[in-house]
Amino acid sequence: MSTESLSQGARARARAEITRTIQETARRHLAEVGPAALSLRAIARDVGMVSSAVYRYFPSRDDLLTALIVEAYDEVGEQAERADRACHRADLGGRFGAVCRAVRDWALTHPHEYALLYGSPVPGYQAPQTTVGPASRVPLVLLGIAADAQRAGPAPIAPAVQVPDAERAALSGIQVLLDEPINDSLLARCLQSWATLFGHVSLELFGHMHTAVLDYDAHFEHVVRQLVADLGLDR
Repeated sequence: MSTESLSQGARARARAEITRTIQETARRHLAEVGPAALSLRAIARDVGMVSSAVYRYFPSRDDLLTALIVEAYDEVGEQAERADRACHRADLGGRFGAVCRAVRDWALTHPHEYALLYGSPVPGYQAPQTTVGPASRVPLVLLGIAADAQRAGPAPIAPAVQVPDAERAALSGIQVLLDEPINDSLLARCLQSWATLFGHVSLELFGHMHTAVLDYDAHFEHVVRQLVADLGLDR
């Protein structure tokens, strides 16, 4: 290996290390001031850099926010995928429940990152296309379980309400992401289950059920069991 190649490798490692330090510091600031007040200058001070140097790594606050969002989506996505892989493939209900618990566990462990992803939008920030892939990881795990359920054959579930034409058209945009189509009725149920999962996690995390729920663990398990039954995964 040439001296020039070694030098380039060293520079790349140094850049990756500094980038990592900036993002870790930004996550601490995220917990202290929230995403709307995130400041590259303040982060630079904590890292021990002049602000102009930080801009060489993240040209704007929005670029840093995007990096944090992608990192958080990838973290919860990896946790969901790992939970799914740990289950027997034929245990559809077990897989679904494991994924739901993985999402909730990650949210409770990383409340500020969860709020960045699923809380109030950051004023003036518009997520770029690069966030779509990471954001799709959890839904695609759930849809993969649904696809396996469809492949396994009909399940004894209550008849589905007819999917409205407008929703059917919207679902076609999800179908293109799948390796194999899922019937619209099941896909609509999956969308509802995804909303229910994140809705309950958000209500718990943001303190909106504190007078209605005495045992959050028991409540969440009941929600998961109901979703498993609604999707026909409890076979």
